[in-house]
Amino acid sequence: HGQVGGQFKTMVEYGMTPMEAIQAATRNGAMALGREKDVGAIAVGRFADIIAVDGDPLANVRELESVDAVVKAGKLVE
Repeated sequence: HGQVGGQFKTMVEYGMTPMEAIQAATRNGAMALGREKDVGAIAVGRFADIIAVDGDPLANVRELESVDAVVKAGKLVE
């Protein structure tokens, strides 16, 4: 999974906006699997698997290549 952030750069290079690329990997994937009630967005009652990055990935999608923190099942992964 060390190269996952690079997929977003490629999607943007092929014409997606940064938001569309992020949604393709989160919301749209959840919808395709019929899991949109559990995963794919940050909301009350959903699984809390998220990452934190230093910059704004909507301004520069490559920010997603440098993950500062990971939260899985609502707990910080050390």
